[in-house]
Amino acid sequence: GVMCRWRDGNQHRAEIIDRKPGPDGRPLFYVHYVQYNKRLDEWVDSGRLDFATAARKTAAHTLAEDPDESSTATPRKMTRNMKRKYDAINHVEKHSEDYGDSALAVLEREHEERTKVKNIQKVEFGRFLMDAWYYSPYPTEFTTDTLYICEFCLKYMKKRSTLLKHKANCTRRHPPGDEIYSHDDISMFEINASDSKLYCQNLCLLAKLFLDHKTLYYDVEPFHFYVLTQADEHGKHVVGYFSKEKRSLDSYNLACIMTLPAYQRRGYGRFLIAMSYEISKREGKTGSPEKPLSDLGKLSYMSYWTYEILTFLRSYKGNVSVRDVANVTCICEEDIVTALTSLNLIKYYKGQHVIFITPKLVLEHLEHFRPPPLAFHPESLHWFPRQPLDEDPHANPILRTLRSMDAPADGDDDDD
Repeated sequence: GVMCRWRDGNQHRAEIIDRKPGPDGRPLFYVHYVQYNKRLDEWVDSGRLDFATAARKTAAHTLAEDPDESSTATPRKMTRNMKRKYDAINHVEKHSEDYGDSALAVLEREHEERTKVKNIQKVEFGRFLMDAWYYSPYPTEFTTDTLYICEFCLKYMKKRSTLLKHKANCTRRHPPGDEIYSHDDISMFEINASDSKLYCQNLCLLAKLFLDHKTLYYDVEPFHFYVLTQADEHGKHVVGYFSKEKRSLDSYNLACIMTLPAYQRRGYGRFLIAMSYEISKREGKTGSPEKPLSDLGKLSYMSYWTYEILTFLRSYKGNVSVRDVANVTCICEEDIVTALTSLNLIKYYKGQHVIFITPKLVLEHLEHFRPPPLAFHPESLHWFPRQPLDEDPHANPILRTLRSMDAPADGDDDDD
């Protein structure tokens, strides 16, 4: 390893993954910062590398770890729980060796080898120039420093001049498909990938620049894509999307989710998650996202699950079971247990999970949450299942529960 000066001016331990000649003939080095996510990998010149300091630090590190040389230093052992929290906070990614000798480990090793080096460094999309985070399998001839993408039809180009010519002739001003949600300047389009295959493939290629482990690029037809947009006088601009299998045998309500970096930290990711669960409610099913989630995906989902569950518990009277929570929120029972366990609000007692909570405790936890920055309005969603439900709605516990909650209370006047 070497020491490399990062963008913050500090030196970090790094591994050299690849090298190539730079524009001036001097070598460039592709580095991975040890213990940091791959999205920070980058090409650097030799002026940012310090081989001598790395050698000294490596020797000192080896000496400190030798039990014969350092018998007095007994570092505290990191428990599995501590390790999980450390990895989440510091965005430490899993490597192939973390999966053992399974077939998954083999696939992980192949994936790591194939995607070690980013093939595209930046992407110009609409008015934004964004750093690419990961490798994406664009055709080899489009391997370039900056890729130019039309934000309306998602056609990709190597040159800015080509993009400008294309924009002069591109008539599209919003995604294909049906506009199923509209509130103020926010819209959602449902796209059947069988009808708009090229658009969905290009969307997956774009998303892969910012997602590490999703491998859906070309086999898009079994999916619906839900594309979130923000409108201005020029059109409806893509903010993010999620995809969903048309028929999921594992009850997944979301296969892949991505918010473009230019729009992150504004509540759009949470909005997409809320949309996926509203669709589950109208289908009369509980749902769960397909695993594994990215590090940012995990944080977004834990925040959503926790807030929705606590909000439900705040208004619930009497004893409550995990199934009761699932019937209203449509969050699957396993994810409810995960969220409540993180808050230490659930115990395993006599063969079943029991929720231990008081109204005061619910309010204390909710004080740590701010209302979602971008509100989701279910009444603005004009979507219903295309296929009839497989069962009588009155026999479906989720639909029955939701309808009882929507029913007017005794004495309400429907004509008001």
